[in-house]
Amino acid sequence: MSMSGVTAQAECVQAFNDLKLGKKYKYIIYKLSADMKSIEVEKSSDRSATYDDFIGDLPKDDCRYAVFDFDYKAPDGGDRAKIVFYTWSPDDAKIKQKMVYASSKDTLRKSLNGVGVDVQGTDYDEVTQEAVQEKIR
Repeated sequence: MSMSGVTAQAECVQAFNDLKLGKKYKYIIYKLSADMKSIEVEKSSDRSATYDDFIGDLPKDDCRYAVFDFDYKAPDGGDRAKIVFYTWSPDDAKIKQKMVYASSKDTLRKSLNGVGVDVQGTDYDEVTQEAVQEKIR
């Protein structure tokens, strides 16, 4: 449980394990429940989804958490993949919502074992494919 009292639902970890171990999803988007007491899965994509699909699913005025199975080229030219954890907190989101998401992040993050990189975004420029690739390196 986080400082805010928010808990992560069991389905959050199950979906993450399906992404990580089962390679069932390309990305998962998590949100706070309507009563702001738990974190739940909002959407999971199939493996054919693109990074543009993922960015398109991030709301312009609402906070979210997400994980994305990010494929990239290593400096040696080899294909690599890292699971990236996103905290999406756009400038247009309500202040209270931003505060609850910020104080509850570790609840979800710690339950997802195997995340390689954390990315925080307040606008779409901070979560471009290029910006994330730069952070991975």
